[in-house]
Amino acid sequence: MTGVATNLERGRAAYACRQWSDAFAALDEADRSAPLELSDLERLVWAAGLVGRDDEFVKGLERLYQVHTDADRCEEAAMIAFWLAFRLVATGEGGRASGWMVRCERLVERIGAESVVRGYLLLPVCRRHLAAGDHEAANAAALSAVAIGERHHDRDLSVIARSFLGRVLLGQGRIEEGLSLLDECMLAVAGAEVSPHMTGLIYCIAIANCHRVYALDRAREWTSVLSTWCESQPQLVTFATSCLVHRAEILQLSGAWGEAIEEARRAADRVPPTMTAQDGADAMYQQAEICRLRGEFAVAEELYRDASQRGREPQPGLSLLRLAQGKTEAAAMAIRRVLGGATDPLDRARLLPAFVEILLAHGDVEGARQGSDELQAIAAKCDTEVLGAMAAHARGAVLFAEGNAQGALAPLRLAFQVWLQVGAPYIAARIRTELARACRALGDEDGARLELDGAREIFERLGAAADVAVVLEALSSATGATISKSKSHAPTHGLTARELEVLRLVASGKTNKVIAKELFVSEKTVDRHVSNIFAKVNVASRAAATAFAYENGLV
Repeated sequence: MTGVATNLERGRAAYACRQWSDAFAALDEADRSAPLELSDLERLVWAAGLVGRDDEFVKGLERLYQVHTDADRCEEAAMIAFWLAFRLVATGEGGRASGWMVRCERLVERIGAESVVRGYLLLPVCRRHLAAGDHEAANAAALSAVAIGERHHDRDLSVIARSFLGRVLLGQGRIEEGLSLLDECMLAVAGAEVSPHMTGLIYCIAIANCHRVYALDRAREWTSVLSTWCESQPQLVTFATSCLVHRAEILQLSGAWGEAIEEARRAADRVPPTMTAQDGADAMYQQAEICRLRGEFAVAEELYRDASQRGREPQPGLSLLRLAQGKTEAAAMAIRRVLGGATDPLDRARLLPAFVEILLAHGDVEGARQGSDELQAIAAKCDTEVLGAMAAHARGAVLFAEGNAQGALAPLRLAFQVWLQVGAPYIAARIRTELARACRALGDEDGARLELDGAREIFERLGAAADVAVVLEALSSATGATISKSKSHAPTHGLTARELEVLRLVASGKTNKVIAKELFVSEKTVDRHVSNIFAKVNVASRAAATAFAYENGLV
């Protein structure tokens, strides 16, 4: 029994320190020698869930259910039945999930109205109403779940139900109210007021919904907090994959494409085979997007295919790939099909910019105008700056296609300023190319060249090969001369664009921790960049690197 006691002590200590793999291994070893008591069995089960050992997690939950059933603890058994159904839905086992949900509901009816599990059962009800577009019914379900959580002092239920309520408010167009409620939920999870498995769920709900309404500053902020939470638990698997996908999205938007694709690949590699394919599909889609923007079309095609096979609709990225390949008819048919199947206004808003771009390229200006008008109506209802910029961009593109270059300038300039302010260099550069076309149509060649030069610099830094080619062609057509494919820049001493960015921040006196927060990357990534900088410019300290940067005109 000494070995069992040692394993129990090790397992409990590891669990308390959130060393989930160590906790699972020690408690599992102890359990093999002698069946665990209830509290240790619960630790074993939740540790299995947090390290992505889904088979052991489900079997452990079934065992917990039986323990509570044998002891006639209906409330506890109902709660375990709910989590079994919840997990089995995520892994695609709908039949088993349905069976466990029926058991849960039967137990709740037996307990009566005061069961806290009744509040948890309202969460899938709320989700179903949201999927059907019935926001009023979803709102009622979420409010009832919040009330039950408060009445029973169940912090997990109260917070996750509020996150659902925030999602409902966003769907109703009450953006600030919804985001404020999600902010409140995030404060609760950041303050460790809820259990670890619930913490990860709420982080992911909040960040996904920030992305959904293009609240990009909040998405960046909360993704950084989620990253810190995940990095504080190196053995965490279940939510670490989602975290990497969110980070990849933010990095792509911010122009750090190399790091974005690295994070997306790490996410794809970390998805355990027994877990839901959604995170893996999202990681594949994110990689495909960056490869498309880089002009790596064959690789992007395979990645979109992989995302589709894992259950994700690979749109609008795949349609934009077809457009870039010159397959305009295929692109138009695909984007019309996917938009026709979208009913939620925010889902349609995600697709409409690509719809407008593709239809304009296809020559369907009237269809593009209708898409632009719809996007403008959604933006007006939601009243968020980025959605407004998306609508302005579409409106400017349509006005130019209709022959109104002068009218196109104001909305395009507005869109450019917003995307510049939110730190999205690629989108801002794309808009500059459209501003250049409008300037040229109005006879302002100087203005056109300034816009094209600005766009070209960004595209070259990002490695957007196809866009660089378009800009070079536009510049050549203006001068009648062949433009060199690389602009003359100051020597970079072998440093990449990202390393130059890090060097400038080091030279400004910022620590690696502060730099990581500003660039939305991990501190380990910054450490690696700093080491590379030291090696490339042959210095041994931050002070020497700073001096080198100033002496060579790099800052």
